[in-house]
Amino acid sequence: MHNPAEYCRELERYLCLKNQGHLVRIVGPVFEQVCGWAAQGVPLAVAKKGIDAYCARYYAKGPKRRPVRIEFCEADILDLFDNWRRSVGVSTMDGEEGSGRPSGRSDTLAAHLDRVIARLTVLRGGGNRSSEFDRALQDAVGALDMMKSAAASARGAARAAIVERLASVDRNLGEAAARELTADGRAALQQEAVAEVAPFAARMPAAAREQAEQAAFGRLVRDAVGLPIMTFE
Repeated sequence: MHNPAEYCRELERYLCLKNQGHLVRIVGPVFEQVCGWAAQGVPLAVAKKGIDAYCARYYAKGPKRRPVRIEFCEADILDLFDNWRRSVGVSTMDGEEGSGRPSGRSDTLAAHLDRVIARLTVLRGGGNRSSEFDRALQDAVGALDMMKSAAASARGAARAAIVERLASVDRNLGEAAARELTADGRAALQQEAVAEVAPFAARMPAAAREQAEQAAFGRLVRDAVGLPIMTFE
């Protein structure tokens, strides 16, 4: 489990960077709030992405005089934690199946496919990628384009088939992304995946723990390469 004080200090340092050097101390009731995230097992990487999401929206509105406070980021952090938890396959530290936040999504399958295609197209245009990974990206975009044409009107079994196909494309692209890693990079992400799952490991059978660590590794690989979340629930 995370050490609460170290967890708070790390997020304090990270938020300071996002606030262009302005330090906002995590103390008092806010310290207890952030310790609650640590107690739930929210990985530091997930908490930082939640901070990123809030800050991106906040600063997109124009120059701001007041720095972001950590408590403002809680909704984004817990939403991302719910996504992480479901994809990795672990329950919260108290055994609940969620953080109590709504998990339904408001976008449509067709809109989701549009966004994923746009993200993959941008990814194809930048970075030093191997020819193998470029082909994998091209194949994924082609497959998603075909799905998009049917997604708007698909219902029932037809829609379920598209969602299943999307998950298959996601797995293939994730495997291609993993092959882009160096041996040292792979080892570092595997170690980070084990650390993310560690707060939950004591309550999990060995097979479930191994599966969760593999899923966490897959998410870390996607983050490292810049792949969007492709699956759709």
